[in-house]
Amino acid sequence: MALHVPKAPGFASMLKEGARAYSGLEEAVYRNINACKEFANSVRSAYGPNGMNKMIINHIEKQFVTSDAGTIMRELDVEHPAAKLMIEASQMQEAEAGDGTNFVVVFCGALLEEAEELLRLGVTSSDITEGYEKALQKTLDIMPTLSCHEIKDYRSLVPVRNAIRATVMSKQLGNEDFLADLIAKACISIMPEKTTFNVDNIRVCKILGSGLQMSEVIPGMVFKRFVEGEVTSVTKAKIALYSCPVDIIQTETKGTVLIKSADELKTFSQGEENLLEAQIKAIVDTGATVIVAGAKFGDMALHYMNKYGLMAVRLNSKFDLRRLSKAVGGTVLPRLTPPSTEELGYCDNVYLHELGDTSVTIFKSEGTESRIATVVIRGSTDNYMDDIERVIDDGVNTFKGLTRDGRFLPGAGAVEIELAQQLAEYADTLPGLEQYAVRKFAKALEYFPKALAENSGVNATEVVHQLYLAHKQGKKTEGFDIESEQPATIDVTTKNIFDLYTTKYWGLKYAVGAACTILKVDEIIMAKRAGGPKPRAGGPGSDDES
Repeated sequence: MALHVPKAPGFASMLKEGARAYSGLEEAVYRNINACKEFANSVRSAYGPNGMNKMIINHIEKQFVTSDAGTIMRELDVEHPAAKLMIEASQMQEAEAGDGTNFVVVFCGALLEEAEELLRLGVTSSDITEGYEKALQKTLDIMPTLSCHEIKDYRSLVPVRNAIRATVMSKQLGNEDFLADLIAKACISIMPEKTTFNVDNIRVCKILGSGLQMSEVIPGMVFKRFVEGEVTSVTKAKIALYSCPVDIIQTETKGTVLIKSADELKTFSQGEENLLEAQIKAIVDTGATVIVAGAKFGDMALHYMNKYGLMAVRLNSKFDLRRLSKAVGGTVLPRLTPPSTEELGYCDNVYLHELGDTSVTIFKSEGTESRIATVVIRGSTDNYMDDIERVIDDGVNTFKGLTRDGRFLPGAGAVEIELAQQLAEYADTLPGLEQYAVRKFAKALEYFPKALAENSGVNATEVVHQLYLAHKQGKKTEGFDIESEQPATIDVTTKNIFDLYTTKYWGLKYAVGAACTILKVDEIIMAKRAGGPKPRAGGPGSDDES
Protein backbone atom coordinates (compact mmCIF):
# COMPACT_ATOMS: atom_id res chain seq x y z
CA MET A 1 0.00 0.00 0.00
CA ALA A 2 1.36 3.45 -0.99
CA LEU A 3 2.35 5.80 1.77
CA HIS A 4 -0.22 8.61 2.24
CA VAL A 5 1.46 12.01 2.48
CA PRO A 6 -0.76 14.44 4.36
CA LYS A 7 -1.30 17.89 2.81
CA ALA A 8 0.03 21.01 4.48
CA PRO A 9 -2.58 22.75 6.62
CA GLY A 10 -4.13 26.03 5.49
CA PHE A 11 -5.58 27.28 2.22
CA ALA A 12 -3.49 24.89 0.05
CA SER A 13 -5.21 21.87 1.65
CA MET A 14 -8.52 22.94 0.09
CA LEU A 15 -7.17 22.89 -3.48
CA LYS A 16 -6.63 19.97 -5.84
CA GLU A 17 -3.34 18.16 -5.77
CA GLY A 18 -0.72 20.04 -7.78
CA ALA A 19 -2.31 23.47 -7.23
CA ARG A 20 -0.07 26.22 -5.83
CA ALA A 21 -0.83 29.22 -3.66
CA TYR A 22 1.53 32.10 -2.85
CA SER A 23 0.61 34.76 -0.32
CA GLY A 24 2.13 37.64 1.63
CA LEU A 25 4.68 40.28 0.66
CA GLU A 26 7.65 38.02 -0.04
CA GLU A 27 5.85 35.34 -2.03
CA ALA A 28 3.23 37.34 -3.93
CA VAL A 29 3.84 41.11 -4.00
CA TYR A 30 7.64 41.20 -4.44
CA ARG A 31 7.48 38.32 -6.91
CA ASN A 32 5.00 40.28 -9.07
CA ILE A 33 7.01 43.50 -8.77
CA ASN A 34 10.26 41.78 -9.81
CA ALA A 35 8.62 40.20 -12.87
CA CYS A 36 7.23 43.58 -13.98
CA LYS A 37 10.54 45.35 -13.28
CA GLU A 38 12.46 42.85 -15.42
CA PHE A 39 10.00 43.22 -18.29
CA ALA A 40 9.95 47.04 -18.08
CA ASN A 41 13.78 47.19 -18.05
CA SER A 42 13.98 45.04 -21.18
CA VAL A 43 11.74 47.40 -23.21
CA ARG A 44 13.16 50.53 -21.57
CA SER A 45 16.36 50.16 -23.60
CA ALA A 46 14.18 50.52 -26.74
CA TYR A 47 12.74 53.89 -25.59
CA GLY A 48 13.47 57.08 -27.56
CA PRO A 49 15.23 57.88 -30.85
CA ASN A 50 18.45 56.12 -29.83
CA GLY A 51 16.63 53.09 -28.41
CA MET A 52 18.09 49.69 -29.23
CA ASN A 53 16.32 47.19 -31.48
CA LYS A 54 15.11 43.81 -30.23
CA MET A 55 15.35 40.69 -32.33
CA ILE A 56 12.31 38.48 -31.71
CA ILE A 57 11.55 35.08 -33.20
CA ASN A 58 7.90 34.30 -32.46
CA HIS A 59 6.10 30.95 -32.03
CA ILE A 60 5.84 30.41 -35.81
CA GLU A 61 9.56 31.27 -36.19
CA LYS A 62 8.95 34.60 -37.91
CA GLN A 63 11.73 37.09 -37.18
CA PHE A 64 11.15 40.70 -36.09
CA VAL A 65 13.84 43.35 -35.64
CA THR A 66 12.23 46.40 -34.07
CA SER A 67 12.28 48.92 -31.24
CA ASP A 68 8.47 49.25 -31.30
CA ALA A 69 7.21 48.11 -27.87
CA GLY A 70 3.74 47.28 -29.23
CA THR A 71 5.18 44.73 -31.67
CA ILE A 72 7.62 43.33 -29.08
CA MET A 73 4.79 42.64 -26.63
CA ARG A 74 2.43 41.31 -29.28
CA GLU A 75 4.95 38.75 -30.51
CA LEU A 76 6.28 37.68 -27.09
CA ASP A 77 4.27 34.97 -25.38
CA VAL A 78 4.50 36.29 -21.82
CA GLU A 79 3.07 33.90 -19.22
CA HIS A 80 3.56 35.74 -15.92
CA PRO A 81 0.11 37.01 -14.81
CA ALA A 82 1.37 40.35 -13.41
CA ALA A 83 3.45 41.11 -16.51
CA LYS A 84 0.37 40.25 -18.58
CA LEU A 85 -1.56 43.01 -16.76
CA MET A 86 1.10 45.52 -17.89
CA ILE A 87 0.89 44.24 -21.45
CA GLU A 88 -2.92 44.52 -21.42
CA ALA A 89 -2.64 48.15 -20.23
CA SER A 90 -0.19 48.79 -23.07
CA GLN A 91 -2.58 47.17 -25.59
CA MET A 92 -5.38 49.41 -24.33
CA GLN A 93 -3.09 52.39 -24.99
CA GLU A 94 -2.47 51.07 -28.53
CA ALA A 95 -6.23 50.83 -29.12
CA GLU A 96 -7.00 54.24 -27.61
CA ALA A 97 -4.12 56.43 -28.82
CA GLY A 98 -2.23 54.23 -31.33
CA ASP A 99 1.15 55.19 -29.81
CA GLY A 100 2.86 55.39 -26.40
CA THR A 101 2.91 51.65 -25.65
CA ASN A 102 6.51 51.80 -24.37
CA PHE A 103 5.60 54.79 -22.18
CA VAL A 104 2.94 52.72 -20.35
CA VAL A 105 5.23 49.76 -19.65
CA VAL A 106 8.26 51.85 -18.59
CA PHE A 107 6.17 54.05 -16.29
CA CYS A 108 4.28 51.10 -14.77
CA GLY A 109 7.61 49.33 -14.09
CA ALA A 110 9.05 52.52 -12.55
CA LEU A 111 6.04 52.97 -10.25
CA LEU A 112 6.32 49.36 -9.03
CA GLU A 113 10.09 49.68 -8.52
CA GLU A 114 9.57 52.78 -6.38
CA ALA A 115 6.67 51.14 -4.51
CA GLU A 116 8.92 48.22 -3.54
CA GLU A 117 11.13 50.57 -1.47
CA LEU A 118 8.07 51.90 0.39
CA LEU A 119 6.75 48.39 1.05
CA ARG A 120 10.10 47.38 2.56
CA LEU A 121 9.89 50.46 4.82
CA GLY A 122 6.51 49.25 6.10
CA VAL A 123 4.07 51.44 4.10
CA THR A 124 0.98 49.42 3.19
CA SER A 125 -0.13 48.72 -0.38
CA SER A 126 -3.40 50.61 0.14
CA ASP A 127 -1.53 53.78 1.22
CA ILE A 128 0.74 53.53 -1.83
CA THR A 129 -2.14 53.02 -4.29
CA GLU A 130 -4.08 55.89 -2.68
CA GLY A 131 -1.03 58.15 -3.03
CA TYR A 132 -0.50 57.10 -6.66
CA GLU A 133 -4.14 57.85 -7.50
CA LYS A 134 -3.92 61.29 -5.84
CA ALA A 135 -0.69 61.99 -7.76
CA LEU A 136 -2.35 60.91 -11.02
CA GLN A 137 -5.30 63.22 -10.41
CA LYS A 138 -2.96 66.12 -9.66
CA THR A 139 -0.90 65.31 -12.79
CA LEU A 140 -4.00 65.36 -15.01
CA ASP A 141 -4.96 68.73 -13.48
CA ILE A 142 -1.49 70.19 -14.17
CA MET A 143 -1.06 68.83 -17.72
CA PRO A 144 -3.43 71.24 -19.57
CA THR A 145 -1.37 74.18 -18.22
CA LEU A 146 1.81 72.74 -19.77
CA SER A 147 0.47 72.66 -23.35
CA CYS A 148 3.02 74.54 -25.50
CA HIS A 149 1.65 74.06 -29.01
CA GLU A 150 -1.78 73.67 -30.58
CA ILE A 151 -2.92 72.86 -34.10
CA LYS A 152 -6.26 74.33 -35.10
CA ASP A 153 -6.00 73.92 -38.90
CA TYR A 154 -5.13 70.27 -39.50
CA ARG A 155 -5.38 70.66 -43.28
CA SER A 156 -2.24 72.79 -43.33
CA LEU A 157 0.85 70.73 -44.28
CA VAL A 158 3.68 72.49 -42.38
CA PRO A 159 2.15 72.53 -38.84
CA VAL A 160 0.98 68.90 -39.19
CA ARG A 161 4.40 67.78 -40.45
CA ASN A 162 6.14 69.51 -37.51
CA ALA A 163 3.73 67.88 -35.04
CA ILE A 164 4.17 64.35 -36.43
CA ARG A 165 7.96 64.74 -36.65
CA ALA A 166 8.74 63.76 -33.03
CA THR A 167 6.61 60.59 -33.26
CA VAL A 168 8.51 59.51 -36.37
CA MET A 169 11.87 60.53 -34.88
CA SER A 170 11.43 58.18 -31.90
CA LYS A 171 11.53 55.18 -34.28
CA GLN A 172 13.48 56.42 -37.33
CA LEU A 173 16.09 58.97 -36.34
CA GLY A 174 17.58 60.59 -39.45
CA ASN A 175 14.58 59.97 -41.73
CA GLU A 176 12.05 61.92 -39.64
CA ASP A 177 11.68 64.92 -42.03
CA PHE A 178 11.09 62.78 -45.12
CA LEU A 179 8.67 60.37 -43.41
CA ALA A 180 6.76 63.09 -41.53
CA ASP A 181 6.25 64.90 -44.85
CA LEU A 182 5.03 61.66 -46.49
CA ILE A 183 2.56 60.87 -43.66
CA ALA A 184 1.26 64.46 -43.47
CA LYS A 185 0.61 64.58 -47.25
CA ALA A 186 -1.20 61.21 -47.17
CA CYS A 187 -3.39 62.15 -44.17
CA ILE A 188 -4.33 65.63 -45.40
CA SER A 189 -5.16 64.34 -48.91
CA ILE A 190 -7.94 62.05 -47.58
CA MET A 191 -9.19 64.22 -44.70
CA PRO A 192 -13.00 64.30 -45.18
CA GLU A 193 -14.96 67.54 -44.90
CA LYS A 194 -17.66 66.32 -42.51
CA THR A 195 -16.97 62.86 -41.07
CA THR A 196 -14.03 61.92 -38.81
CA PHE A 197 -10.65 60.72 -40.06
CA ASN A 198 -10.37 56.94 -40.51
CA VAL A 199 -6.92 55.37 -39.94
CA ASP A 200 -7.83 52.42 -42.19
CA ASN A 201 -8.00 54.74 -45.22
CA ILE A 202 -4.20 55.10 -45.27
CA ARG A 203 -2.90 51.94 -46.93
CA VAL A 204 0.71 50.78 -47.10
CA CYS A 205 2.28 48.89 -50.01
CA LYS A 206 5.81 47.53 -49.41
CA ILE A 207 7.94 46.95 -52.50
CA LEU A 208 11.44 45.51 -52.12
CA GLY A 209 14.30 47.39 -53.77
CA SER A 210 15.65 50.94 -54.20
CA GLY A 211 15.80 53.07 -51.00
CA LEU A 212 13.51 54.76 -48.52
CA GLN A 213 13.89 58.13 -50.28
CA MET A 214 12.09 56.64 -53.32
CA SER A 215 8.90 56.08 -51.25
CA GLU A 216 5.88 58.09 -52.37
CA VAL A 217 2.20 58.78 -51.68
CA ILE A 218 -0.31 57.73 -54.33
CA PRO A 219 -3.91 59.03 -54.06
CA GLY A 220 -5.87 55.84 -54.58
CA MET A 221 -4.94 52.17 -54.19
CA VAL A 222 -1.93 50.08 -55.18
CA PHE A 223 -2.02 46.28 -55.48
CA LYS A 224 0.95 43.98 -55.95
CA ARG A 225 -0.79 42.14 -58.79
CA PHE A 226 -0.46 41.71 -62.54
CA VAL A 227 -3.50 42.39 -64.75
CA GLU A 228 -5.30 39.31 -66.08
CA GLY A 229 -5.96 40.32 -69.71
CA GLU A 230 -4.06 42.17 -72.44
CA VAL A 231 -5.29 45.69 -71.61
CA THR A 232 -2.82 47.31 -69.15
CA SER A 233 -3.91 50.95 -68.98
CA VAL A 234 -7.23 52.81 -68.95
CA THR A 235 -7.85 56.53 -68.36
CA LYS A 236 -11.14 57.90 -66.99
CA ALA A 237 -12.10 54.33 -66.15
CA LYS A 238 -15.57 53.17 -65.23
CA ILE A 239 -15.19 50.16 -62.97
CA ALA A 240 -17.52 47.17 -62.52
CA LEU A 241 -16.82 45.21 -59.29
CA TYR A 242 -17.78 41.57 -58.75
CA SER A 243 -17.26 39.22 -55.82
CA CYS A 244 -18.00 36.16 -58.03
CA PRO A 245 -15.86 34.50 -60.76
CA VAL A 246 -16.06 36.01 -64.26
CA ASP A 247 -16.63 32.75 -66.10
CA ILE A 248 -19.32 30.47 -67.54
CA ILE A 249 -21.93 30.22 -64.77
CA GLN A 250 -22.34 26.76 -63.27
CA THR A 251 -25.95 25.63 -62.79
CA GLU A 252 -27.19 25.32 -59.22
CA THR A 253 -28.76 21.87 -59.82
CA LYS A 254 -27.23 18.91 -61.59
CA GLY A 255 -28.79 17.91 -64.88
CA THR A 256 -28.17 15.38 -67.63
CA VAL A 257 -27.87 16.52 -71.24
CA LEU A 258 -28.58 13.89 -73.89
CA ILE A 259 -26.75 14.67 -77.14
CA LYS A 260 -27.69 12.51 -80.15
CA SER A 261 -25.63 14.03 -82.98
CA ALA A 262 -22.46 16.00 -83.76
CA ASP A 263 -24.50 19.07 -84.69
CA GLU A 264 -26.16 19.10 -81.27
CA LEU A 265 -22.73 18.92 -79.60
CA LYS A 266 -21.51 21.91 -81.67
CA THR A 267 -24.56 24.00 -80.92
CA PHE A 268 -24.46 23.08 -77.18
CA SER A 269 -20.93 24.45 -76.60
CA GLN A 270 -21.64 27.35 -78.96
CA GLY A 271 -24.68 28.28 -76.86
CA GLU A 272 -22.52 28.52 -73.69
CA GLU A 273 -20.01 30.74 -75.50
CA ASN A 274 -22.74 32.98 -76.94
CA LEU A 275 -24.29 33.39 -73.48
CA LEU A 276 -20.94 34.44 -71.94
CA GLU A 277 -20.27 36.85 -74.83
CA ALA A 278 -23.70 38.37 -74.34
CA GLN A 279 -22.97 38.90 -70.63
CA ILE A 280 -19.59 40.59 -71.34
CA LYS A 281 -21.21 42.68 -74.12
CA ALA A 282 -23.97 43.80 -71.70
CA ILE A 283 -21.31 44.96 -69.20
CA VAL A 284 -19.47 46.86 -71.98
CA ASP A 285 -22.74 48.54 -73.04
CA THR A 286 -23.12 50.09 -69.56
CA GLY A 287 -19.89 52.04 -70.25
CA ALA A 288 -17.60 49.91 -68.04
CA THR A 289 -13.95 49.78 -69.12
CA VAL A 290 -12.45 47.85 -66.14
CA ILE A 291 -13.71 44.69 -64.43
CA VAL A 292 -12.42 43.91 -60.93
CA ALA A 293 -13.30 40.48 -59.57
CA GLY A 294 -12.71 38.77 -56.22
CA ALA A 295 -12.39 35.35 -57.91
CA LYS A 296 -10.90 33.85 -61.07
CA PHE A 297 -11.35 34.97 -64.67
CA GLY A 298 -12.10 32.09 -67.05
CA ASP A 299 -10.08 31.76 -70.29
CA MET A 300 -13.17 32.17 -72.45
CA ALA A 301 -14.25 35.28 -70.46
CA LEU A 302 -10.76 36.81 -70.89
CA HIS A 303 -10.95 36.16 -74.63
CA TYR A 304 -14.18 38.19 -74.92
CA MET A 305 -12.87 40.90 -72.55
CA ASN A 306 -9.80 41.36 -74.75
CA LYS A 307 -12.08 41.43 -77.80
CA TYR A 308 -14.13 44.32 -76.31
CA GLY A 309 -11.10 46.12 -74.80
CA LEU A 310 -11.94 45.54 -71.13
CA MET A 311 -9.20 45.60 -68.48
CA ALA A 312 -9.34 42.69 -66.00
CA VAL A 313 -7.98 42.89 -62.43
CA ARG A 314 -8.28 40.09 -59.87
CA LEU A 315 -8.12 40.75 -56.10
CA ASN A 316 -7.80 37.75 -53.79
CA SER A 317 -8.83 39.60 -50.63
CA LYS A 318 -12.48 40.49 -50.05
CA PHE A 319 -11.29 43.31 -47.77
CA ASP A 320 -9.23 44.81 -50.62
CA LEU A 321 -12.31 44.56 -52.84
CA ARG A 322 -14.39 46.45 -50.23
CA ARG A 323 -11.73 49.15 -49.85
CA LEU A 324 -11.46 49.56 -53.63
CA SER A 325 -15.24 49.87 -53.93
CA LYS A 326 -15.07 52.63 -51.31
CA ALA A 327 -12.15 54.34 -53.09
CA VAL A 328 -13.82 54.36 -56.53
CA GLY A 329 -17.39 54.82 -55.29
CA GLY A 330 -18.73 51.60 -56.81
CA THR A 331 -20.85 48.68 -55.56
CA VAL A 332 -19.59 45.09 -55.36
CA LEU A 333 -22.06 42.84 -57.21
CA PRO A 334 -22.49 39.16 -56.20
CA ARG A 335 -23.53 37.93 -59.67
CA LEU A 336 -22.25 38.55 -63.19
CA THR A 337 -24.98 41.03 -64.15
CA PRO A 338 -24.61 44.37 -65.97
CA PRO A 339 -24.11 47.14 -63.35
CA SER A 340 -26.38 50.18 -63.28
CA THR A 341 -24.90 53.71 -63.56
CA GLU A 342 -24.98 54.09 -59.76
CA GLU A 343 -23.16 50.76 -59.21
CA LEU A 344 -20.24 51.66 -61.51
CA GLY A 345 -17.14 53.09 -59.85
CA TYR A 346 -14.96 55.83 -61.37
CA CYS A 347 -11.19 56.28 -61.35
CA ASP A 348 -9.06 58.76 -63.32
CA ASN A 349 -6.26 56.29 -64.11
CA VAL A 350 -5.98 52.50 -63.83
CA TYR A 351 -2.65 51.21 -65.08
CA LEU A 352 0.04 48.56 -64.69
CA HIS A 353 3.35 49.88 -63.41
CA GLU A 354 6.68 48.27 -62.62
CA LEU A 355 8.59 49.21 -59.45
CA GLY A 356 11.92 47.40 -59.27
CA ASP A 357 11.06 43.89 -60.43
CA THR A 358 7.54 44.01 -58.94
CA SER A 359 4.49 44.62 -61.12
CA VAL A 360 1.79 46.71 -59.44
CA THR A 361 -1.69 47.72 -60.55
CA ILE A 362 -2.49 51.31 -59.57
CA PHE A 363 -5.96 52.87 -59.21
CA LYS A 364 -5.08 56.56 -59.13
CA SER A 365 -7.44 59.47 -58.39
CA GLU A 366 -6.26 62.77 -59.84
CA GLY A 367 -9.00 64.83 -58.13
CA THR A 368 -8.48 67.03 -55.09
CA GLU A 369 -10.24 64.68 -52.68
CA SER A 370 -9.39 60.99 -52.74
CA ARG A 371 -11.08 58.65 -50.25
CA ILE A 372 -8.03 56.38 -49.80
CA ALA A 373 -4.30 57.10 -50.11
CA THR A 374 -1.51 54.53 -50.36
CA VAL A 375 2.03 55.03 -49.12
CA VAL A 376 4.40 53.02 -51.32
CA ILE A 377 7.42 52.06 -49.19
CA ARG A 378 10.71 51.13 -50.83
CA GLY A 379 13.52 49.47 -48.88
CA SER A 380 16.36 46.98 -49.01
CA THR A 381 14.94 44.32 -46.63
CA ASP A 382 11.49 43.15 -45.52
CA ASN A 383 12.34 43.76 -41.84
CA TYR A 384 13.31 47.36 -42.57
CA MET A 385 10.10 48.00 -44.52
CA ASP A 386 8.02 46.43 -41.71
CA ASP A 387 9.63 48.89 -39.29
CA ILE A 388 8.81 51.82 -41.61
CA GLU A 389 5.21 50.57 -41.81
CA ARG A 390 5.00 50.65 -37.99
CA VAL A 391 6.34 54.24 -38.01
CA ILE A 392 3.69 55.25 -40.56
CA ASP A 393 1.01 53.60 -38.40
CA ASP A 394 2.18 55.63 -35.35
CA GLY A 395 2.29 58.84 -37.41
CA VAL A 396 -1.22 58.29 -38.82
CA ASN A 397 -2.57 57.60 -35.31
CA THR A 398 -0.94 60.82 -34.08
CA PHE A 399 -2.71 62.69 -36.90
CA LYS A 400 -6.02 61.10 -35.88
CA GLY A 401 -5.35 62.18 -32.27
CA LEU A 402 -4.63 65.79 -33.23
CA THR A 403 -7.86 65.99 -35.27
CA ARG A 404 -9.70 65.27 -32.00
CA ASP A 405 -7.51 67.37 -29.69
CA GLY A 406 -4.80 69.55 -31.24
CA ARG A 407 -2.88 70.26 -28.01
CA PHE A 408 0.75 69.22 -27.68
CA LEU A 409 3.09 68.97 -24.68
CA PRO A 410 6.86 69.61 -24.75
CA GLY A 411 8.75 66.37 -25.53
CA ALA A 412 12.30 65.12 -24.81
CA GLY A 413 11.55 64.62 -21.10
CA ALA A 414 10.53 68.27 -20.51
CA VAL A 415 6.93 67.58 -19.46
CA GLU A 416 7.96 64.70 -17.16
CA ILE A 417 10.50 66.84 -15.26
CA GLU A 418 8.03 69.73 -14.93
CA LEU A 419 5.36 67.35 -13.59
CA ALA A 420 7.86 65.72 -11.20
CA GLN A 421 8.87 69.13 -9.86
CA GLN A 422 5.27 70.27 -9.29
CA LEU A 423 4.29 66.92 -7.73
CA ALA A 424 7.21 67.09 -5.27
CA GLU A 425 5.87 70.49 -4.13
CA TYR A 426 2.33 69.04 -3.91
CA ALA A 427 3.59 66.12 -1.74
CA ASP A 428 4.78 68.61 0.90
CA THR A 429 1.19 69.78 1.38
CA LEU A 430 -0.16 66.29 2.14
CA PRO A 431 -0.38 65.23 5.82
CA GLY A 432 -0.69 61.42 5.59
CA LEU A 433 1.45 58.55 4.35
CA GLU A 434 0.30 59.22 0.77
CA GLN A 435 2.91 62.01 0.55
CA TYR A 436 5.65 59.36 0.29
CA ALA A 437 3.82 57.65 -2.58
CA VAL A 438 3.36 61.02 -4.36
CA ARG A 439 7.12 61.68 -4.07
CA LYS A 440 7.83 58.22 -5.49
CA PHE A 441 5.39 58.98 -8.36
CA ALA A 442 7.42 62.14 -9.10
CA LYS A 443 10.64 60.11 -8.97
CA ALA A 444 9.18 57.52 -11.37
CA LEU A 445 8.60 60.31 -13.94
CA GLU A 446 12.38 60.94 -13.94
CA TYR A 447 12.87 57.51 -15.55
CA PHE A 448 11.94 58.93 -18.99
CA PRO A 449 14.70 61.58 -19.36
CA LYS A 450 17.04 59.04 -17.72
CA ALA A 451 16.13 56.40 -20.32
CA LEU A 452 16.64 58.92 -23.17
CA ALA A 453 20.07 59.85 -21.76
CA GLU A 454 21.20 56.26 -21.06
CA ASN A 455 20.18 55.08 -24.53
CA SER A 456 22.15 58.01 -26.00
CA GLY A 457 25.25 57.13 -23.94
CA VAL A 458 25.11 60.26 -21.76
CA ASN A 459 25.33 60.52 -17.95
CA ALA A 460 21.65 60.25 -16.89
CA THR A 461 22.07 61.77 -13.40
CA GLU A 462 23.76 64.86 -14.83
CA VAL A 463 20.99 65.27 -17.44
CA VAL A 464 18.22 65.10 -14.80
CA HIS A 465 20.14 67.57 -12.61
CA GLN A 466 20.45 70.06 -15.52
CA LEU A 467 16.76 69.67 -16.43
CA TYR A 468 15.66 70.36 -12.85
CA LEU A 469 17.93 73.42 -12.78
CA ALA A 470 16.38 74.78 -16.01
CA HIS A 471 12.80 74.09 -14.83
CA LYS A 472 13.48 75.76 -11.45
CA GLN A 473 14.30 78.90 -13.47
CA GLY A 474 10.85 78.70 -15.14
CA LYS A 475 11.98 77.18 -18.48
CA LYS A 476 9.06 74.75 -18.76
CA THR A 477 9.86 73.68 -22.34
CA GLU A 478 13.48 72.71 -21.63
CA GLY A 479 14.19 69.06 -22.57
CA PHE A 480 17.15 66.75 -23.10
CA ASP A 481 19.28 67.59 -26.17
CA ILE A 482 19.70 64.23 -27.88
CA GLU A 483 22.19 65.54 -30.45
CA SER A 484 24.68 66.81 -27.87
CA GLU A 485 27.56 64.52 -26.87
CA GLN A 486 27.66 66.06 -23.39
CA PRO A 487 24.73 66.29 -20.93
CA ALA A 488 22.83 69.33 -22.24
CA THR A 489 19.32 70.77 -22.44
CA ILE A 490 17.45 72.48 -25.27
CA ASP A 491 14.20 74.43 -25.74
CA VAL A 492 12.12 71.74 -27.49
CA THR A 493 9.81 74.27 -29.20
CA THR A 494 12.74 75.42 -31.38
CA LYS A 495 13.27 71.82 -32.61
CA ASN A 496 9.56 70.89 -32.95
CA ILE A 497 9.81 68.03 -30.42
CA PHE A 498 6.22 67.65 -29.21
CA ASP A 499 4.22 64.86 -27.55
CA LEU A 500 0.51 64.58 -28.27
CA TYR A 501 -1.56 65.55 -25.21
CA THR A 502 -4.06 62.67 -25.54
CA THR A 503 -1.26 60.06 -25.84
CA LYS A 504 0.31 61.23 -22.56
CA TYR A 505 -3.09 61.54 -20.87
CA TRP A 506 -4.14 57.95 -21.59
CA GLY A 507 -0.61 56.60 -21.08
CA LEU A 508 -0.49 57.95 -17.50
CA LYS A 509 -4.00 56.66 -16.76
CA TYR A 510 -3.36 53.12 -18.00
CA ALA A 511 0.10 52.85 -16.38
CA VAL A 512 -1.16 53.96 -12.94
CA GLY A 513 -4.22 51.72 -13.26
CA ALA A 514 -2.05 48.67 -14.01
CA ALA A 515 0.48 49.49 -11.24
CA CYS A 516 -2.28 49.92 -8.62
CA THR A 517 -3.96 46.66 -9.68
CA ILE A 518 -0.67 44.75 -9.34
CA LEU A 519 0.07 46.33 -5.93
CA LYS A 520 -3.36 45.33 -4.61
CA VAL A 521 -2.65 41.62 -5.27
CA ASP A 522 -1.66 39.87 -2.04
CA GLU A 523 -2.17 36.25 -3.08
CA ILE A 524 -1.50 34.19 -6.21
CA ILE A 525 -3.46 30.93 -6.57
CA MET A 526 -2.51 28.70 -9.49
CA ALA A 527 -5.07 25.92 -9.96
CA LYS A 528 -3.86 22.62 -11.38
CA ARG A 529 -4.44 22.38 -15.12
CA ALA A 530 -6.76 19.55 -16.07
CA GLY A 531 -4.63 17.01 -17.93
CA GLY A 532 -1.80 19.55 -18.14
CA PRO A 533 1.88 18.66 -18.03
CA LYS A 534 3.21 17.81 -14.58
CA PRO A 535 6.08 19.94 -13.23
CA ARG A 536 9.45 18.30 -13.86
CA ALA A 537 11.35 16.97 -10.87
CA GLY A 538 13.68 19.67 -9.64
CA GLY A 539 12.35 22.12 -12.25
CA PRO A 540 10.72 25.52 -11.57
CA GLY A 541 7.54 25.10 -9.54
CA SER A 542 8.20 21.47 -8.53
CA ASP A 543 7.83 20.36 -4.90
CA ASP A 544 11.41 19.15 -4.53
CA GLU A 545 12.92 22.43 -5.73
CA SER A 546 15.59 23.40 -3.24
